[in-house]
Amino acid sequence: MNRKVVVAALVVAVVLGTGGVVVLTRIASNQANAAPLQNDPAKTAQVKKTNLADQQSMTGQLGFGAERALASRKSGTVTGLPKPGEVIEQGKPVFHSDAKPVPLFYSQMPLYRDLEAGMSNGPDVKVVEENLAALGFKDFGAPDEKFTYYTATALKKWQKANGLEQTGKLGAGDVIVQPGAIRVSSLTAPLGAPAGGDLMKVTGTERAVTVELEQSKQRLAKQGEKVELSVSGGKPTTGTITGISRTTGDPNQGSKPKIVLTISVDDPKAVEGIESGSVTALFTVSKKQNVLAVPIGALLALNEGGYGVVAEDGKTIPVTVGIFAKGQVEVQGEGLREGMKVVTTE
Repeated sequence: MNRKVVVAALVVAVVLGTGGVVVLTRIASNQANAAPLQNDPAKTAQVKKTNLADQQSMTGQLGFGAERALASRKSGTVTGLPKPGEVIEQGKPVFHSDAKPVPLFYSQMPLYRDLEAGMSNGPDVKVVEENLAALGFKDFGAPDEKFTYYTATALKKWQKANGLEQTGKLGAGDVIVQPGAIRVSSLTAPLGAPAGGDLMKVTGTERAVTVELEQSKQRLAKQGEKVELSVSGGKPTTGTITGISRTTGDPNQGSKPKIVLTISVDDPKAVEGIESGSVTALFTVSKKQNVLAVPIGALLALNEGGYGVVAEDGKTIPVTVGIFAKGQVEVQGEGLREGMKVVTTE
């Protein structure tokens, strides 16, 4: 069999986005001065038409998602705090200031001013009315952005039910506003601390996986993308990226900025009974359908640049490479066809 001449014993290591390493031997595509090599018969593999997925595996931790700091704008002194692990729902006290509760309201929008009769219309008014309505105080009718006499009446009834002074007004710090129910992960302020400031760290209440990424893996951070999850002690399942945040890092301690992903578990039963643990998260970066692929070991670096594969008859076929996945690489090239045998190291 006529074989290619190896023009250099140069071995090129190509590090791929999937983390694999391919060892490529540099060869010449011009065989004018070729001489047959005296070596063992080459291994061959068929060119296959298949579906490929560029995937990246990362390690994460099962818990309740990424922590976030919870701060208060309330004046006074902290006289009551929840316990770590406690879940707080809409209308329930997050903490107590001057022996009075500071309840939880749900919204993506924080309160940015004090609310009272005579104020201008605004979305913060609707936030308060929506929460009052959800808690059973509906004197004002359908929630809107107008603070009316009926809004004040509903507030007074809510204040009475919570043991608060019945003013019909609501200060921006009189409630804690969060997107939903919260779970207390740790306390950062003791009893007796000023009520205004950071009080605790909280998470969501649903089981979630947290994965920290280096900045170089930014491509994996896509809101709403599905992730395959293998939970230690649990069942394989899938998750959805629901949160993306960033840490600043500390150069003095040698820590670098990280991207923190929160991945909700699609099937809670898959992690039932597991409080915490290590999780393997498999991210799919891209997919290709019905492409020609060869084993990575069949890929060669050409002396004149680019890549090629060697057919069973010794002919080198220059190829353009696509995605790499599970030991296979997508290839395109003139004369390359499904079923053809190419030389491979694997």
